[in-house]
Amino acid sequence: MRPYLKYISKQFSRLILLLCALVVINIIIFIASFFNIVKADYTNSSPSKVISAIEGDCNVYGISESAQNTLNKFNIWAIYLDVDGNVVWNHQAPSDIAESYSINDMAVISKGYLNDYPVFIHTHDDGLLLLGYPKDSYVKLQPNFFSIKAIRKLPLFFFALLLFDLVLIIILYLRSKNKFISNIKPIIEGIESLASGQPINLEEKGQLSEVAESVNKASYVINRQNEARVNWISGVSHDIRTPLSLILGYSDKIKNLPQVNDEIAKYADIIGQNSIRIKDLVSDLNLFSMLEYNMQPLELSYIRISKLLRSFVADKINEGLEEPYSISLDIAPSAEQLELNCNERLIERALSNLVNNSIRHNPNGCDIKIELNSYKGKPQIIVSDNGVGVSKEFAEAQKKPHYFEALDERLDLRHGLGLIIVKQIIEAHGGTVNTPEVSSGYKTILSF
Repeated sequence: MRPYLKYISKQFSRLILLLCALVVINIIIFIASFFNIVKADYTNSSPSKVISAIEGDCNVYGISESAQNTLNKFNIWAIYLDVDGNVVWNHQAPSDIAESYSINDMAVISKGYLNDYPVFIHTHDDGLLLLGYPKDSYVKLQPNFFSIKAIRKLPLFFFALLLFDLVLIIILYLRSKNKFISNIKPIIEGIESLASGQPINLEEKGQLSEVAESVNKASYVINRQNEARVNWISGVSHDIRTPLSLILGYSDKIKNLPQVNDEIAKYADIIGQNSIRIKDLVSDLNLFSMLEYNMQPLELSYIRISKLLRSFVADKINEGLEEPYSISLDIAPSAEQLELNCNERLIERALSNLVNNSIRHNPNGCDIKIELNSYKGKPQIIVSDNGVGVSKEFAEAQKKPHYFEALDERLDLRHGLGLIIVKQIIEAHGGTVNTPEVSSGYKTILSF
């Protein structure tokens, strides 16, 4: 799973956990609050405790003074009915309380109310003690009838309801997550493509249409800038070629004139050599822009790497290396038949840049060695020399962005595109470039 998908899933999971935690906290708060409220009803003023406190002090003959004080303390009135339903005595009973009650009246009183007063009954051998509380102080729920079978199914019902809620939450979570990902995934992929230098054109619809529009605008601006840069490099290269060809031609002509002395011929030769360097730089600029901005698709084909390397080394030898330099090729048997889907011309260009780099940094000569190995079933090319190597400053400089790639104007400018182009070519083929530290000379490993 991609990092942003993990992030989105993590955020949705946190939301679900937060909701579940909120429900649990609410249930705990409700239980605690309700318990405290109910607990307050079971203090000394509760009917059960009042009855327990005064039942021994009340009978058909009257009520004790301590019992009266208890009733007064909690604003409770009381009457005592004999077995015939007559009120034998009362304590602060309201004026609308009758003096006697029939069997039918007792049936009504047994439901918990007498003239809208909540009442509680306690039986004695010689009558009934009836405690009355102020109106609206208690509500008494009327009993209902439920079968034992229904009561036993009640926990199962609550469990099934909870399970249904959890399944519903999970379904809503998955649906919301998938909808959100489907909306944001094209935008994320577009930004990733934009970061790799590829132009994009997102469909501007849905709730994130404004974001898609902004990304498209950024892609358009970057693409225009890249096109302008490539066109500028191409135009400058074209404008340089014609006068450069004239300089090369005239310098060669001057050098070969019979009336020219050795000093002038030397200067003409220097002019010619530097003109060739400028020509190579112009070629490097064009190749750099083509690779950097993907302005031209690579023409790939499967090439046997051992054959390509033999041809390359033979061409270098036939071109005539100067005497202080030598080049050799070592192909491992396991790599003899390995093929690579590549652009043959560009791979040769990368190898040529590495060989020329060894020659340029070793004016007193060196032995250049090219090796082909098999690494995890893929070709690995090693170009090394036994020359003077590179300084620490040069090695550190290679880790900095080249001035064509740098966005920070404070970075030191490094001239020469040879190694940069090697890196671009290899990465365009899905490979990597590694330059490990060695005791002597210089080594570059190209892995595919």
